[in-house]
Amino acid sequence: MTDKSPTAKLTIGDKTLDLPIYSPSAGPDVLDITALYKNGGVFTYDPGFTSTAACDSTITFIDGGLGKLQYRGYSIEQLAEKSHYLEACYLLLYGDLPAKEQLQEFEDRITSHTMLHDQMNHLFRGFRRDAHPMAIMCGVVGALSAFYHDSTDITDMDQRELASIRMIAKIPTIAAYAYKYSIGQPFVYPQNDLDYASNFLRMCFANPAEEYVVNPVLAKAMDRIFTLHADHEQNASTSTVRLAGSSGANPFACIAAGIACLWGPAHGGANEAALNMLREIGSVDRIPEYIARAKDKSDPFRLMGFGHRVYKNFDPRAKVMKESADEVLELMGVEDNKTLQVAKELERIALSDPYFIEKKLYPNVDFYSGIILDAMGFPTSMFTPIFAMSRTVGWISQWKEMIADPKLKIGRPRQLYQGAVDREYVDIEKRLPTEKYLKFNKDA
Repeated sequence: MTDKSPTAKLTIGDKTLDLPIYSPSAGPDVLDITALYKNGGVFTYDPGFTSTAACDSTITFIDGGLGKLQYRGYSIEQLAEKSHYLEACYLLLYGDLPAKEQLQEFEDRITSHTMLHDQMNHLFRGFRRDAHPMAIMCGVVGALSAFYHDSTDITDMDQRELASIRMIAKIPTIAAYAYKYSIGQPFVYPQNDLDYASNFLRMCFANPAEEYVVNPVLAKAMDRIFTLHADHEQNASTSTVRLAGSSGANPFACIAAGIACLWGPAHGGANEAALNMLREIGSVDRIPEYIARAKDKSDPFRLMGFGHRVYKNFDPRAKVMKESADEVLELMGVEDNKTLQVAKELERIALSDPYFIEKKLYPNVDFYSGIILDAMGFPTSMFTPIFAMSRTVGWISQWKEMIADPKLKIGRPRQLYQGAVDREYVDIEKRLPTEKYLKFNKDA
């Protein structure tokens, strides 16, 4: 980004604007329209912001055409194979892979903050027993700012760091407590001699009546789920965190906003939707019927967990997740689980059927993570909370990068207004019921 950057000419009526073009370290060039309204008197119209860069970032790079995902320049395949989640957290937060002693110190810091303030336990009792775990997570994470006043000042670098460590450490505890509360079981405190994934699994599945030993195959699969979902560039929830953070909101509130956005079925609920589809199919003998429906353009049925909006070729995370899925299913067995039997056969068909190959409808990471979590014993209501756990470090890394950016401005998208203008106020005695109100009451 220099004064010698190439420009694009945009003519609006009798005005011609020179708009700078910037070349990133990777990805397509970017047209800077910052001065478009000031000098040209117009806005751009981009629903969903799919053609708009709202920030510059050094954290995550995606090339959907090539099926590439990198954290700080490292491929997700290498990280998933050679690394583990907390090392990926360090990389996302600080920009480089840690030396051995740095990683140990970082892990010790995370471990020292896994407990929740004891008074926070009372918060959970305020929710109905049948509350969705995501509803609980939204409330409890937002409430962290009421308990940890020494890490809410975003102008203090040390407080920002402390808030970051606390959230990475406490989110698994909050998620596990939300699960335990929803099934009526007592909370299980963290056991800090366990690794991150094993500690979470123990908090979810242990109980006071018997000891729970974490199977290393399940711990490895859970750690991979965390790593593969740790960040994904400027997606809806990350953009929500950045927008909330641009107002100066405390970090706990910003992450709670990200959790709320992730709850949407079009975002974090994809693996839950994929598993529900497998259950709808029900048995292997019904797969041909649903395959035919998926190929029928006039049929509203769609295969969930296949293809990806960003990855036009294949989802690089899915390759790694398939390995863990195979290991978990071998461990847990699929002989008595019709849902998992359907998943295995549907996967086989999708990877060999010319229709799926031609349209690049390969199984994505949500397909594999859903069947792994189901095999582990998690209900579908916990799928999105586990996604939120994984993504917390990405949200925090993006938030910290934004707060440190001297170009930071409060987010303020514009609009294409299509409503009424210059209406005269009518006294209430002279007004007639509106058509919208009459229609609403008729329909109701």
